[in-house]
Amino acid sequence: MTIDTPKQDAPGNADKDPDDWTTGDEAMTGAQASYLKTLSEEAGEPFDPDLTKAEASKRIDTLQAETGRGA
Repeated sequence: MTIDTPKQDAPGNADKDPDDWTTGDEAMTGAQASYLKTLSEEAGEPFDPDLTKAEASKRIDTLQAETGRGA
């Protein structure tokens, strides 16, 4: 029986630059859209529903810093 396990040294998406994501040019996920809309409202900034996954990730990082919701 073979069990596949992820490489211990492989970076997770949180560690990779969104510009390097292989799916970064796809439409943002529903979870990203929901969180981004919440952050946008809190920051008083417009919400852009047409962002890609990578763009949404960067925007989330920016708005988290602005609202103090960043980790």
